Parts: sequence; structure tokens; C-alpha cells
Amino acid sequence: MILLLGGARSGKSALAVDLAQRGGAQVRFVATAQGDDDEMVARITHHRLHRPENWVTVEAPIDLVPAVRSTPGGDTILIDCITLWISQLMVDHDDEEIAARVDDLVTALEAHDGEVIVISNEVGFGLVPMDPVGRRFRDLQGRVNQTLARAATDTYLVVAGKTLRLDSDDVV
Repeated sequence: MILLLGGARSGKSALAVDLAQRGGAQVRFVATAQGDDDEMVARITHHRLHRPENWVTVEAPIDLVPAVRSTPGGDTILIDCITLWISQLMVDHDDEEIAARVDDLVTALEAHDGEVIVISNEVGFGLVPMDPVGRRFRDLQGRVNQTLARAATDTYLVVAGKTLRLDSDDVV
């Protein structure tokens, strides 16, 4: 599994598309976004236009694990993105339920016989949010990213279209 972390508009999605195309396998693009407003619809449209037409797209804003489990062996899975998935789960689920879903996701990704590319935002570089919901989201997203990074074979930080490979979790 390859985990791509970075801020908004850092180049994560473009890198993920490039990596998925290199493998030559059928790609299943698992989208977690929901077009609830005009601006988000425009973002989704932009991403679709920059995605190869022969890819299979699965919309999974909540039910990400079944989407992963139903992917045929040998196919590449590209998940874009964990951050939207987590923010949508927060509406109806507590942190323990979300952590269990993340554990189920990791198990499903590890069981998949094929390449896996996961995109998630790094939200820990900013200020401490002023409201409790923002702090909950930031803390939860940070814990989820750590869980995914532990499971990933390679983790990269993407900033301004440049990629930095992150070292293992060995203590320096």
C-alpha cells in the first residue's frame, strides 16, 4: 500500500493517478466525495476530467470497506480520499466506531491482491482549531493517518507538487 499525505491542492491526486497508470492493471477509483453543493460538484467534475476514461469509478462516501472488498484481485485500488470519508463518518459515528471502520479498512486493503494507493490530507501543520468539532476532526484525522502509515509499505508527503518519501517508524 502506498499512502500519499499532503495539504489541499498539494498534488496528491495527480501523483496518485500517475502511480496507478504506471502499474498497467485495471484501476478501480474509489471516490469518497459527495456533491452536496455547487463548488464540490465542480471539484468532483475536475477530478473526473483528469482521470483516465477506462478506469472503473466507485462512489463510496460512507461504505468504503465494501467497495474495497468487492474489487477484483489484480486490480489497482485508488482511494481519494480518506479525509472526506472521515469527515462524513463524523456526522453519525463516534471516534471508537470510526476507529473500528478504519481497522476494517486496513484489513481489507491488506487482503487485496493488487496495488493500493490511498490519499489522505495531512491536517496537523495548521493552528489548533477554535471549535470542538474542528479539534475532534484534526485529532481523529491525525490518528487515522498514523494507522494508515503503519500499514503502508511506502508513505509520501506531497507539498507543492513535490514528493518526499517518509522514513519508517524506526526511532532515530
